[in-house]
Amino acid sequence: MKKFFVLTIFTTISTLFAQQPVDSIQKIDTIQKIQIDSIPQQKEIKELYTDDDLKRIDSLLVEAKFNSPLFDSIPYIINDKDIVVDVPKVVTPELLKERLALINATTPFNLSFNPALERLVNNYIKYRKKYYPTLMARAKYFFPIFEKYLDLFDIPLEMKYLAVVESSLRPQIKSRVGATGLWQFMYGTGKQYKLAVNSYVDERQDPVKSTIAACKYLNFLHGLFNDWDLALAAYNSGPGNVLKAIKRSGGYKNYWNIRPFLPRETAGYVPAFYTTMYIFKYAEELGIYPESPKVFNFQTDTIQVKRTISFQQISEKTDIDTEMLAFLNPQYKIDVIPYVKNKNFSIRLPRNKMIDFLYKEQEIYALAEAEDASREKPLPKYFEMDKRIRYKVRSGDYLGKIAIKFGVRVKDIKRWNNMRNSNLRAGQRLYIYPRRM
Repeated sequence: MKKFFVLTIFTTISTLFAQQPVDSIQKIDTIQKIQIDSIPQQKEIKELYTDDDLKRIDSLLVEAKFNSPLFDSIPYIINDKDIVVDVPKVVTPELLKERLALINATTPFNLSFNPALERLVNNYIKYRKKYYPTLMARAKYFFPIFEKYLDLFDIPLEMKYLAVVESSLRPQIKSRVGATGLWQFMYGTGKQYKLAVNSYVDERQDPVKSTIAACKYLNFLHGLFNDWDLALAAYNSGPGNVLKAIKRSGGYKNYWNIRPFLPRETAGYVPAFYTTMYIFKYAEELGIYPESPKVFNFQTDTIQVKRTISFQQISEKTDIDTEMLAFLNPQYKIDVIPYVKNKNFSIRLPRNKMIDFLYKEQEIYALAEAEDASREKPLPKYFEMDKRIRYKVRSGDYLGKIAIKFGVRVKDIKRWNNMRNSNLRAGQRLYIYPRRM
């Protein structure tokens, strides 16, 4: 009977999530919790279900969040205050202190042991461990891109883990409020940093251009606070919220001292960043081994296109899988690379396929041309109205006579020329859209 109730509550919650996907998902943000404090009769529910039951329910929900196409985004951040079940100590406090001290010695971030971070580290390792091999496979492709530009802008290389926290390294991910891409830029902020968004292209999803924009924004935030931890917090909630938290705390500028005064999500944001850094650096010791990536970034290159073409057309002529093209070119929203004069749009391809593309390039363009030509065109009769002429009224003309001459109606002539009556004068000019000449 208990299992029936567990299945029932899981089905009910899942149904609610399908109707309100992202807002509801964020209310169940860890594998240990149902966010019981948002449900009436918390004590009764805790007594009805064992900790193992609650873990099972949340495990199924998180599994859905990571794998279901119904959800646009996956909440990566867990607030330690939301962990309502005791977490097994996968990493002992002594070992965690030692490892955090070693990381702290090599980074400008302020990693120090505290019970909140300990709970979070053990939570991620215990209950999300199975997701990291896939995540780390993505990292093998994206991290070299991030590191190149982080180094160029003199930003700590560890900032690459910010993209893990923001997007789980999914370029096309979108939050409930519209933040998009690896670095989760809002539309306005993206435009501010020259990221174009139109029907074909969203440069917030471009791994290179969005990374450059993120570097510029992070440098701006660091300039405000002169502290990378506070820059991280400001990246999530905005510099205004961080400044208010500093003021409300009495002027403290250490992240942990202002944390109680930050928005709820931001309070879990920086610890999630620290936890991610720890797991990636000690993955092997934790028994986490990355999957093989689809491709390494150094195995790819770009080429500029000379007309509008689709992924399908490229695939048809070069045998490059469309899924690979989509992975390498996430900035193209509808799997089409547009061609616009004086703008450079390129396609990223596996290097071992570059020769194939160059050899078949003209065939790809010819295929695109043929498919464009084969599309149904508007019938000519619907464009006859474009043949506008200016008719000079002659002596003896009247509207009925002119209408018969051009195969149109009197009321149309009056409408085209804003005429309130039918009076004409010799020499008057009329706009006519003739149906016959």
